[in-house]
Amino acid sequence: MSVLKRLNVPVFKAGGMISVDPSEYTLASIGMVKEEKRFTWKELEGLPRTTVNARLTSVSGWSVRADWDGILWRDFLNTIAVEPAASHVVFVSINEGYRTTVSLTDLDHPRVLMATGVRGEPLETEYGGPLRMVIPHLYGYKSCKWLGTIQFTDHVVTGYWEARGYTESGIIEPGFTLDVNTNNRREIPGGEVTDF
Repeated sequence: MSVLKRLNVPVFKAGGMISVDPSEYTLASIGMVKEEKRFTWKELEGLPRTTVNARLTSVSGWSVRADWDGILWRDFLNTIAVEPAASHVVFVSINEGYRTTVSLTDLDHPRVLMATGVRGEPLETEYGGPLRMVIPHLYGYKSCKWLGTIQFTDHVVTGYWEARGYTESGIIEPGFTLDVNTNNRREIPGGEVTDF
């Protein structure tokens, strides 16, 4: 059981809950790339691994800090050749029920991670396993769960929550958040939450 489950971190399943056996899992890299690829779970496991300590902040008023395990976005980019005109990435869940777009500029951040686990434990299905994005300087709805397709594009594709009124940028705004780790309500200045 991961620390997320032990902390009773809220579970959201916009687009529908998905369950997939890692042995059958594939991740597609498509769109504005020189060669479209499909990565098996074994191939993803062969990429450089790292652990990133970061806070995931939800627009719904809570956040959680964890040691996320996985593949740095920057390391994943080294496996593909992105066309120079590409400016955005559309992240799509395995069942295509959820999508969100993030600019390549926002993804060029040292702690953006393709997460496979947390604190040494595999990422449970309800928290986006087997693979999800963790983009700590943007609201959690930009950190696509159950990642199935990464599409490089030169424009914004409106996502699931963005079509329902959430901002396209996903920038964390000043306000308050419930720190799930300590069960305390804390003020945040906006942007990535690094103070606690």
